[in-house]
Amino acid sequence: MKSKVLLLAVSLTLGASLPLFAQFHPVECYITSPDGTMLLSRDRGPLEFTPGLGDGKNLPIVVDPRQKFQEMIGFGYALTGGSAELMMKMSPSARKGLIHELFSSDEGCLGISHIRLTVGASDMNSFVFSYDDMPEGEEDWDLGHFSLSQDLVDVVPVMKEILKVNPGLQIIASPWSAPAWMKTTGDVRGGQLRAQCYDVYARYFVRYIEEMAKEGIHISAITIQNEPLNSRNTPSMFWFPEQQGEFVGKHLGPRLRERGLDTKIVIFDHNCDRPDYPLSVLSDNGAAQYVDGIAFHHYMGSPSAMTWVHQARPEVDILFTEQMIVERGEGAQTRQIASTVKRMLVDIPRNWSRNVILWNLAADPSAGPHTGNGGCPFCFGAVTIDGDNYTRNIAYYTLAHASAFIPSGSERIYSTDEGDPGIVLFEDEQRPEVDRAIRYDRAGVLPNVAFLTPGGKVVLIVSNTTSSSVPVKVQYKGMTFGRSLESGAVATFIWDK
Repeated sequence: MKSKVLLLAVSLTLGASLPLFAQFHPVECYITSPDGTMLLSRDRGPLEFTPGLGDGKNLPIVVDPRQKFQEMIGFGYALTGGSAELMMKMSPSARKGLIHELFSSDEGCLGISHIRLTVGASDMNSFVFSYDDMPEGEEDWDLGHFSLSQDLVDVVPVMKEILKVNPGLQIIASPWSAPAWMKTTGDVRGGQLRAQCYDVYARYFVRYIEEMAKEGIHISAITIQNEPLNSRNTPSMFWFPEQQGEFVGKHLGPRLRERGLDTKIVIFDHNCDRPDYPLSVLSDNGAAQYVDGIAFHHYMGSPSAMTWVHQARPEVDILFTEQMIVERGEGAQTRQIASTVKRMLVDIPRNWSRNVILWNLAADPSAGPHTGNGGCPFCFGAVTIDGDNYTRNIAYYTLAHASAFIPSGSERIYSTDEGDPGIVLFEDEQRPEVDRAIRYDRAGVLPNVAFLTPGGKVVLIVSNTTSSSVPVKVQYKGMTFGRSLESGAVATFIWDK
């Protein structure tokens, strides 16, 4: 009995596309292998589309640009104060080279399009600070002591150099804590925002946005609090959802509107195990009118929680603002590339996120600098900086499979998911000219995700998380191409729409 694959999703039809074959261009392919012999390397020669649906031996990944989902803001990392500190210690020429490699859209560069800044210190800073620190027992209700002075030492000058390379970079910023004098404990670690400080803290956000704008840095979005359910970092601050709703609805939202600022408000900024938190905030209609997005991390829970929230509140953007990938070094250290690409580049966009931001951009060989008593001692980031030298880590190659090829404004499009149904045509044994269809409950294809760029390129990312080499077959407009992908390897395929 002979067979041939018809389609992978019941919503797709083959159509009369074969005459378009002559219009198809070769497929570019970039590979990262688990042994590190290929690191985002262009494949040997281009792949070619061939007419028809293949031999039916394995179900294809069907790509359909007619089915569009969310528009992507971009891909990137967090530029922590520690990252900026290390970059400022590089010589100007070395720093310029690193920034160009990371943020330029030139061929061979990462093309980072979205970045996360910290409002004050994070746990990846040499020390804790806010923009309005006061001696113990003193307060500053008028924010007369507000100053970006510490950021002017490292974050601001690095950002100015970055924006020269990529002036369209999207920037989201997150605080780890309010100034200690605004908190119930008077401590940078843990505690909550005092109720009487809601208004002054809203004005603190406004000052940050306006002062950064004076430096030529436009903050496109802010999250209200990094990990509001985690009081173990230094710094950190705990918030209940109803308190965050009150802060947004009665203080921050009105203040931003009053000042005519277009910076978007993003809530939650924590793990996928608590979708109830952002939905609770949005149940406050006063807050909901000001909320543009919900940010998630993936240290706990399933990315499917982002889809649940999207289904409940589809008018609010889903964002992904943090995940650390701790493995470092080149070569054999890319052995986990398939699982990290599946987790970050496949699962996150497939669950409606408009971006992917990893934690963090850079650290030194000892995973520093970081704060004590709650700083991260193993967050190596995308690159490890040692003086003027730097090495590219697994987080670098993970993100590069998307960021180097998928610019801001690209749209996620349909491609066969692992659990989608598959349909195969078999020749009737008695009448060879007649086809019969058999439906499979699961396509069983490799983890993948597809995008359509503003320039008309189709980009398909495929990750082989299995223990054996797999022949990958891709079906597009009634034609196919294929390539075997070794166990643990990742491929990005690119062709003209």
